[in-house]
Amino acid sequence: MPKNQREFLEALFQASVKAADPLHCLAPFLPPKPAGRTIVLGAGKAAASMAKAVENAWGNDVEGLVVTRYDHGAALDHIEVVEAAHPVPDVAGVDAAKRIFELACSARQGDLVLCLMSGGASSLLSLPGGDLDLSHKQSINKALLKSGADITEMNCVRKHLSAIKGGRLAVAAYPASVITLAISDIPGDDPATIGSGPSLGDKTTVAEAVAILDKYAIEVPEPVRVHLQSDAGKTPAPDDARFGDNRFEMIATPQISLNAAAEFAKTRGITPIILGDSIEGEAREVAIVMAGIARQVAKFNQPAPAPCVLLSGGETTVTVKGGGRGGRNAEFLLALLHEIKDTPRIYAVACDTDGIDGSEDNAGAYINPDSHRRACLAGLDAGAYLSRNDGYGFFATLEDLIITGPTLTNVNDFRAILIE
Repeated sequence: MPKNQREFLEALFQASVKAADPLHCLAPFLPPKPAGRTIVLGAGKAAASMAKAVENAWGNDVEGLVVTRYDHGAALDHIEVVEAAHPVPDVAGVDAAKRIFELACSARQGDLVLCLMSGGASSLLSLPGGDLDLSHKQSINKALLKSGADITEMNCVRKHLSAIKGGRLAVAAYPASVITLAISDIPGDDPATIGSGPSLGDKTTVAEAVAILDKYAIEVPEPVRVHLQSDAGKTPAPDDARFGDNRFEMIATPQISLNAAAEFAKTRGITPIILGDSIEGEAREVAIVMAGIARQVAKFNQPAPAPCVLLSGGETTVTVKGGGRGGRNAEFLLALLHEIKDTPRIYAVACDTDGIDGSEDNAGAYINPDSHRRACLAGLDAGAYLSRNDGYGFFATLEDLIITGPTLTNVNDFRAILIE
C-alpha cells in the first residue's frame, strides 16, 4: 500500500498525462517527407507541443502556424505559435484561424498539409462562416457551455457556423495531401468531433444543428438562424472527392492514458479497475454512480478486493445554475464527497489532463476520508457548495486543489478512486 495516498493518486494522474505527451508519442506517426512544402497547421491545447515534436523530428523543413490557448505556447523556430482564448473564442483566435485557412489555400499538388488537432481546437480555431461575426459565435458558444450539451452536440453546431470546421480546411488545401495527427479528448474518439473535424468530411446536417439549439432552448440571433437556413451552413460530406487520399492518425487517446495509469498502479501493488474511457453525463450524477461502486468495494470486495483503484475517463458536463467557480472535475469530486461523506478507506482525485479544470487555475482536486470532517469544522456544507456550482471555492478552502499548470496535452478527464 502507498504510504501517501495523495502522492500516489497524483502520480497516477501524471502517468496518464505523460502517455499523451506529444514529445513522447508523435514522431512515430509522421509520414515520409513530401516532395513539396510541408505546411503545419494546428489548433488545440496541445498544438504548440505537437508542433515542437514535428520540429524536433524534421528540423527546418517545415513551415506553418498553430493556435493554442493562452499560456499554452512554446518557443519554436519555424512554426509560428499564436495564443487565443478558450473556451469562448476571441479576436486572436479568429485572426489565427483566418491565417491558417489562407495557408491551407496556398498548398499545391505535391505539398503536405500536416494538420495537428487536439482538445480545445473547436474554440481556438474559430472562423465565422458566411455573414456571421465573432459576436454570434461567442453568444452561441457561451449558451452551449452552460446548457449541459455534450461535446458532440456542441461541435455539431460549431461545424455549421464555421468557415473552417467540418472538413472545410481540407477542402481549402486540395489538391495537396492532408494528414491529420490528433490527440483525442472526445468520448469514443470520434475523429470528426475532435476540433469539430476541420480536415474530415462531415456526416452531420444543418437540421441536426438546429435541433440541438432547440433542444436546449438556446436563444439564436437572427443572423445565425438565417445562416443555418442557407447553403452557407452546409458542410462537405465524407464522400466529397476533394478529401481524396487524406489520412487521419490518432496518436493519443484517453484509453492509452488510463492504461498507463493502470500499469503504474500495478507497480505499487494496487489492483487497477478501468471503468471506462468515455464516461459522460452530469458530473454530479456520475459521482453518485462512482460512490456506489467505491462503497461496494469497501464493503463487499466487489468487483475486486481492496486495495484497488477505480480509473475512468471521458467528459462529464455541468449544467450551471449557480454563480460559483469550478470546472466539471471539482464538481464531480464535490458530489462524490457529498455522497460518501466520512466513509473510511476511500480517497480520490479528479483532474483535467490539460491541467485546467474549466476556466480556473487548477487541474482538479483531491478528497480523503477526513475531508468531510474538515469541511464541517470549516463551516463548509458540500451540498450548498454543490447547489451553486462552487467546487473550486470548497476545495480551495480545504487546500485540496491540485494545481499543475498547463500540461500541453489533453485526453480529457482523469478520475481515480482508491479504496484501501
